[in-house]
Amino acid sequence: MTSEQSDHVHQPSRTLSPAKGSLEDYSFPVHRLKQVMDDPDKTPLLLVACGSFSPITYLHLRLFEVAADYVKFSTDYEIVGGYLSPVSDAYRKAGLASAEHRYDLQLGSYFCLASPDTNRFSDRIAMCELAVNETSDWLMVDPWEPLHKDYQPTAVVLDHFDHEINVVRQGVDAGNGTRKPVRVALLAGADLIHTMSTPGVWSEKDLDHILGRYGAFIVERSGTDIDEALAALQPWKDNIHVVQQLIQNDVSSTKIRLFLRREMSVRYLVPAPVIQYIEQHHLYEDDGAGSTASVDKDKGKGKQAGTNTA
Repeated sequence: MTSEQSDHVHQPSRTLSPAKGSLEDYSFPVHRLKQVMDDPDKTPLLLVACGSFSPITYLHLRLFEVAADYVKFSTDYEIVGGYLSPVSDAYRKAGLASAEHRYDLQLGSYFCLASPDTNRFSDRIAMCELAVNETSDWLMVDPWEPLHKDYQPTAVVLDHFDHEINVVRQGVDAGNGTRKPVRVALLAGADLIHTMSTPGVWSEKDLDHILGRYGAFIVERSGTDIDEALAALQPWKDNIHVVQQLIQNDVSSTKIRLFLRREMSVRYLVPAPVIQYIEQHHLYEDDGAGSTASVDKDKGKGKQAGTNTA
């Protein structure tokens, strides 16, 4: 994040208590939200990354910094906040740890129901909190999505952030005596664009809601032909910002889980407090459906029967 923004948002994060994690206890985290803009002529921007984060890696965190540089040097936006939104336990894929899981910043509408042995609510939330506490002074973790027992489509999650920021809080102080509405946008890896451009994966309604109303910042990934994917998304091309990854980083949660299952080191790939949490709670040790150890060999091949939501 920029030094200008960190002056306004350098505050410690907070960890959700597993015993008290419920929608009744929920409050929208704003402790690191930028209160006053530096440049009133710019458009305030809020980045939201939806994903499994099972576990969260340095690449997940790095995506925010890469996007922040792009926004600073290549747009008329000013970032006022960044949020990680772990998926609900109702979303289920191989390798998910409870409450704990989503589409890894890369998948969109694919999911299946959680298995009965998914019983730890806060593992992924706790790991995300530990990660932002350790590495960032502007990122926050919003537990609203994983607190739901039902799967929340990406479009609904973005609506939630828009409501909290622009309806409840009436936007952000522009620094000139006025308040500006904040542009909420999805932050994701390049694989997301491929799912969006694949026929039958996302509904046209959801694509228009996500890309038309909110927009997306997509960080390029090695080996991904993003131009081909963008060709199928021409109606929303003006709202899709492609961010170049100048230093290629191919770390993924899938690879981290594979390393852990093989008892290999993941030091310097995952924040140290997250590694300690994984070890203390014996996560990703098995291939069972209720663990987060499985490799996502079928990632992206199944979607909810009868529907097609993000």
